[in-house]
Amino acid sequence: MVKDTVVFALTSSTDLAAAVCQDLNLPLGKIKVEHFADGEILVEPQESVRGRSVFIIQSTCNPVTDRLMEVLVCIDACKRASAGEINVIMPYYGYARQDRKAKPRQPITAKLVADLLQVAGADRVVVFDLHAAQIQGFFDIPIDDLTAVPMIGQYFKKKFEGRDDLVVVSPDHGGVTRARRLADILDAPIAIIDKRRPKPNMVEAQNVIGDVNGKTCVVVDDICDTAGSLVAGCEILKKHGAKEIYTAITHGVFSRDAIEKIENSPIKEMVITDTVPLSDEKKAKTTKITVLSVADMIATTINSILGHKPVSLVYNMYKD
Repeated sequence: MVKDTVVFALTSSTDLAAAVCQDLNLPLGKIKVEHFADGEILVEPQESVRGRSVFIIQSTCNPVTDRLMEVLVCIDACKRASAGEINVIMPYYGYARQDRKAKPRQPITAKLVADLLQVAGADRVVVFDLHAAQIQGFFDIPIDDLTAVPMIGQYFKKKFEGRDDLVVVSPDHGGVTRARRLADILDAPIAIIDKRRPKPNMVEAQNVIGDVNGKTCVVVDDICDTAGSLVAGCEILKKHGAKEIYTAITHGVFSRDAIEKIENSPIKEMVITDTVPLSDEKKAKTTKITVLSVADMIATTINSILGHKPVSLVYNMYKD
C-alpha cells in the first residue's frame, strides 16, 4: 500500500509535507513547480503516478491565487498521468471567508474554489477548521474538515493544570461552537465578545457576554489575518477585568503589521498551528507566538484514508 502512495509538496507547505512524510516513513514525492516570467504556472511530477494514491499538500496562503493555481495545475497533471486517486490536503482553505452573499452583488468564492478543485479532478479534499462548516456542502466529493481544537485543548490543559480561573472566549457570535468545544476540553465556562465589523479587517468591539473579571481568558478563533479584530477583542476583555489573555488560532495568516499589533497587545501568548507557515522574518519579530504542528494529524488522516478507516480516529491521540 505504501509503495502505491505518493505525497507531493507544492511551494507553500514544503516543511509540513516533509514532517508528514517522516511520520509516514515515506520519501517526499519529486515534483517541479515553475513560474514563468509572465506569471503562468507549470507543475510536473518527476516520478510516475500511474495507478497510485496521490496526496497533494498545499495551503492557499499568501499569495493566495498563485498557491491555488499551483494546486489546480498539479491536479490536472496527475489526472492526465493516470493517477489512481487524487487527494488534496489543503490545511488552510483560502477564499473561505466569502462563504455567502452578505450584501448584493457579492461573490461566493468558497463555492467557486470548491468547484475549481472538483472540475480539475480532485477525488477528496482535507482541510482544517473551515471558516464556516457549511462550506463542506459546496463539495460533491468527500471532504474532511479536521479541527485543531483537540490538539490546542491538550496544550492548554497541560499548561493550566490545577487552575480554576479559566474562561474560553469566542471573539464573535459565529465562533461559539468552536469555543464550546475548547471549553468542554478545559472544563471551563465560555464568554462571547459582542462586536460589529463596519468593514473588512476593521472591528468595533462592543461588550462582553459572560464573566471575565479576574479570569484567565483563552480566546479561540479559526483565522488571524491583520489581527485588528483579535486585538480589539482582547483590549475589551482587559477593560472588563481579565487577568491574563491567551489566544488559540488555527490559521496564523498575519498580514500587514499583524505581528507588531500582537506584540503590543494585552495578549500574553498566542498558540497557532503550522497550517500556514510562519516565516523566519515573522518569527524574529515576536516573542509571544507558540507553533503546534498538524503533521501528526495529517499523517494519521492519510493512513486512515489509505486503510479505509474512520478519519475521526485522528482525535484519539488527544484523549486523556
